[in-house]
Amino acid sequence: MPEEWNVRADDTIPLQQARPGTDWRAYIQVLKPRETLLLAFAGLATAVLAAGGAPPLGRLLWTSLAVTIGSAGANGLTNYLDRDMDARMERTRHRPLPSRRIWPAERMLPLAIGLVLAGLVIAWALNPWAFAAGLVGVLASVIVRKRSITHVPLGEFASCAPFLIGWLGVNPRPEPLMWGLCGLIFIWTPIHVWSLMEAYRHDYLQAGVRIFPLTITPRQNMGILLGLAVALGVETLAMPLFSDLGVLYAVGALALNVALIASSVRLFRTGMTQAAWKMYKLSAYPYLGLILTLACLDRWVALLFY
Repeated sequence: MPEEWNVRADDTIPLQQARPGTDWRAYIQVLKPRETLLLAFAGLATAVLAAGGAPPLGRLLWTSLAVTIGSAGANGLTNYLDRDMDARMERTRHRPLPSRRIWPAERMLPLAIGLVLAGLVIAWALNPWAFAAGLVGVLASVIVRKRSITHVPLGEFASCAPFLIGWLGVNPRPEPLMWGLCGLIFIWTPIHVWSLMEAYRHDYLQAGVRIFPLTITPRQNMGILLGLAVALGVETLAMPLFSDLGVLYAVGALALNVALIASSVRLFRTGMTQAAWKMYKLSAYPYLGLILTLACLDRWVALLFY
């Protein structure tokens, strides 16, 4: 292991700050509730689309539960594995583990592992292929750890797991729309992650993180983000060509992609850290959340009027 990584959270936080982890809110925060809710919504929306807009309520609830608790547990594990690096970064040093609001850090492992196992058990009961997708997603998210170039494809596989579980939990047949949603998340993930890394480039570098895209110049990364935004627009606008998605989705997706591409152009032109942060924020709930909502609304409108 490189010397720059040979650091522990207890070496960077003054000892007098250590205290037993008794704050229940810290145990919620360590599961990254905002990220978990976005992934849970992705699984829920995908389940709706997999069933043509009207999934069986029981399967929908169980599928959503599997994605929610599995994602929460996986987020907890990645927080545990990244705690030493988080302690070196200004943006993350106040998280529950590096700040010792949960101390020792191992106290949260039963919660995280238990949630992962419970999610996988439910996924197995729904569909063994959903279980396989969840297992691969958990392993990928644990292996990533921002340590090497492998974080790029592995991070995308991990992000795709909620979509696959959501689909296969209610529909055992892979269809073009399922692969289209996977394509969406494969392009979306680096946009979301790399715009954040650009916004906090200095923080990552001073913490010793030396992975792509931090190994290229900011200008090069901004050009890649612009290209990815265009590619995402093409991919999402092409989905109606191989699925039942209609005009409502297409019009809304066009507006969202125009906004995202405009944000990437602004970043490329100005090179400002604030522009990278705004692109990161736009790509989360405003973009991914709304485009999935539009897809579901499109299917519901079709069920009502056609």
